[in-house]
Amino acid sequence: MKRITLFPGDGIGPEITESFRQVCDALGADVAFDEELLGERAYKETGSLIPESAVNSLRRNKVALKAPCTTPVGRGFRSVNVQLRVLFDLYINFRPAKTLPNTPSRYENIDLATFRENTEDLYIGDEYETEDGFIARKKITRSASERIIRAAFEWAAAHKRQRITCVHKANILKKTDGLFLEVFNEVAEEYAKKCPALRADDRIIDNMCMQLVTDPEKYDTLVAPNLYGDIITDLIAGLVGGLGMAPAANIGRDVAVFEAVHGSAPDIAGLGIANPTAFLLSGALMLEHIGLPDDAARLRGAIEEVLSEGKALPRDLGGVASTDEYTHAVIANL
Repeated sequence: MKRITLFPGDGIGPEITESFRQVCDALGADVAFDEELLGERAYKETGSLIPESAVNSLRRNKVALKAPCTTPVGRGFRSVNVQLRVLFDLYINFRPAKTLPNTPSRYENIDLATFRENTEDLYIGDEYETEDGFIARKKITRSASERIIRAAFEWAAAHKRQRITCVHKANILKKTDGLFLEVFNEVAEEYAKKCPALRADDRIIDNMCMQLVTDPEKYDTLVAPNLYGDIITDLIAGLVGGLGMAPAANIGRDVAVFEAVHGSAPDIAGLGIANPTAFLLSGALMLEHIGLPDDAARLRGAIEEVLSEGKALPRDLGGVASTDEYTHAVIANL
């Protein structure tokens, strides 16, 4: 049995976490959960957004499923997500996005996977004051670029994808983004021999955004530095129904944290109307990661059946189903 660290988080987090618990029990998946506090509730109870017991649990189990967490408003608080990425060197942010039935979208055949570098770029938070304002430093290294780019190529090759696109702004940022693109081209040359069916190309970030909203079906696997990856993954989520349909994984060499990327939605917490789809899909990614691909496939199939039937749609998808009703419908279709 595989032990998983479970972070119920804040806001609607406990509700969607309970949804996954019920689905996991119905699947009969060979997992057990170690529940830990994280986020605003953890801060109120322990004085820390990430208590030591949570860190120790994740170090021990190596895998976590994390619900959305709230970072207290005010100076000096660094988000839980950023802290976890730094603490465990979770350098891969993996965001798959696929068109699902009965979801609000102008597109029908989107199947995109984005690999976002998760540890550097402007997100290092290196800012300093000048006489007339502030300057932020952007960090791009060869080693960090190569490991995220190589991870993207390896995944694309293993999943028989057809195209991988590097997203950058090397026409302006010739040193930093220029290095990222240079490394991409080096790795692409290597894979051209190993996997000739995989086409490699690149797009400037502004053009990429335009391409994604005009003809997203042309694209397949994307790899990008931290900032551009952050922007395009939310844009892509909007193409397939919004953040409520968007799973994610943050993966390092030893530790992986799976999460829904939407917020904690405190305005609807406790009302029983939260859409747990993104969290359930993140759970499916986690099940795959720990070697339970059949359970993951059954879960995804059940979600697609419920959405196709259209009888138990969550409210943000135009239905009236509560979180519990939607969860029970998924279970009935496993």
